[in-house]
Amino acid sequence: MSKTPYNKTKPQQMHLRNGLNWLTRAIPHPKRSRPQNPEARWHPYVFGVRTRIVLLYVLLMACSTQVSVAAIRHVLYHRFQDRVEQNLRQEIKEFQLLLQKENPQTDYNLAAVFHQFLSTHIPHEGEFMVALLDGKLYESSPTALPAPLAQNAAQIERWGQQNQPQRGEIITPTDKLLYQIQPLTIADETRGVFVVVQSTAGYLQEIEAVVALVTQITGGVLLVACIFAWVAAGRGLAPLRLLTETTRSISASDLTQRIPERGSDEIAVLTRTFNQMLDRLQNAFATQRNFISDAGHELRTPITIIRGHLELMGEDPRDRAETLALVNDELDRMSRFVNDLLLLAKAEQPNFLHPDRLDLQEFTAELYAKITALGDRAWTLDAKGSGAIVADRQRLTQALVNLAQNATQHTHPGDTIALGVSRNHTGVRLWVRDTGTGIPPDQQERIFQRFARVGRRRSEGAGLGLAIVRAIAEAHRGRVEVESKLGEGSIFTLVLPVNYI
Repeated sequence: MSKTPYNKTKPQQMHLRNGLNWLTRAIPHPKRSRPQNPEARWHPYVFGVRTRIVLLYVLLMACSTQVSVAAIRHVLYHRFQDRVEQNLRQEIKEFQLLLQKENPQTDYNLAAVFHQFLSTHIPHEGEFMVALLDGKLYESSPTALPAPLAQNAAQIERWGQQNQPQRGEIITPTDKLLYQIQPLTIADETRGVFVVVQSTAGYLQEIEAVVALVTQITGGVLLVACIFAWVAAGRGLAPLRLLTETTRSISASDLTQRIPERGSDEIAVLTRTFNQMLDRLQNAFATQRNFISDAGHELRTPITIIRGHLELMGEDPRDRAETLALVNDELDRMSRFVNDLLLLAKAEQPNFLHPDRLDLQEFTAELYAKITALGDRAWTLDAKGSGAIVADRQRLTQALVNLAQNATQHTHPGDTIALGVSRNHTGVRLWVRDTGTGIPPDQQERIFQRFARVGRRRSEGAGLGLAIVRAIAEAHRGRVEVESKLGEGSIFTLVLPVNYI
């Protein structure tokens, strides 16, 4: 028995084995889920986005509260100081008015003026009025002077020697005294001094008490605001937690979960984008499952046929020759199938095309000569293109030959198949027209999918021809269009740019 059939089969088997190895590598294997160490329960609360947002909010609130309390203290102190200075000026003014009314000319009258004023004017809280006559303390109201003055005779002596109005302050460890001096001159001689003194200790204590109260209130408000901020941040970040939970629950077998979209803020935009990504993933996984199923079916059938005939092959030379011929035919079909899969895989790579300047008139003539040998049909040329484009000659030839071959499979001898090429300033159109059975409207988009089948197939292909045509068109940054009516025929058109680069 001749070994030639076996030698012929061996390279085909090697080619098929290489294609099957590529197909096996192309189909992703599910990875074994590895147990991960669970995160500590406290970790999200310490380092989570929610905690960082609340901490930032607390920091801003605390800084603003501190600035507000400091501003309140500053404003209260300056208002108090302005009021004290105003009271001091007012007391001096009232004493000057009484002095002008009495117009004293003698010591007795000056002493009487001091006594009258001090006995009829009630000092404000913390206020002291001191009358000095001939450099010595004459009378004061109230009688008991504040400790810093009662224990500082030198200061009173210095006031008694003043001959010019003066304002000043005395700072002690326990108090701060503001004073204003008004000397009294009789016969060009300073005989007396009127001093108004204001103790600030009591008012400063009130200011500090007010500041402490404001601090307590703002602290309580800050605490309540932090609680509300924690709750608000949790509600605001709820879509992100749902996004995380949805992401964790998604697997290759379940891509149907979606996150509810609410509002129009950044979280809603992120949610919408994530849902759109899930839609694309779901479509991709569905396409992959369909691809694996169809590819498995297309490969399983010839393998079953080959195995069955080899198992039943007898010793009769004629029977063996028929079996080997059938095996070679099935191997050829599997080889074409694997080549088509390889071609579709290469279509997504950048080196899929080798573009060059392509003269349309010459290309149309060559292509027409090739397709007329595909079958006994009434071949015609609708239009012969003119001009030039930048494209891959071999890929375009492959696409249009596929369209012509597809037309022969859906027409009968004598039916018309026409080729046409036209070019304008926007691009070029290359079409194949036939008068065959036509395509149902609801199937016209699906036929470009891999392994798509419409009606009764008359070819031995795997349903990859039109998918290859679309891949070639899209690689040229173009598209493929179809117009078809049942019983009237179809027109497949490649719409390409003049220069796809």
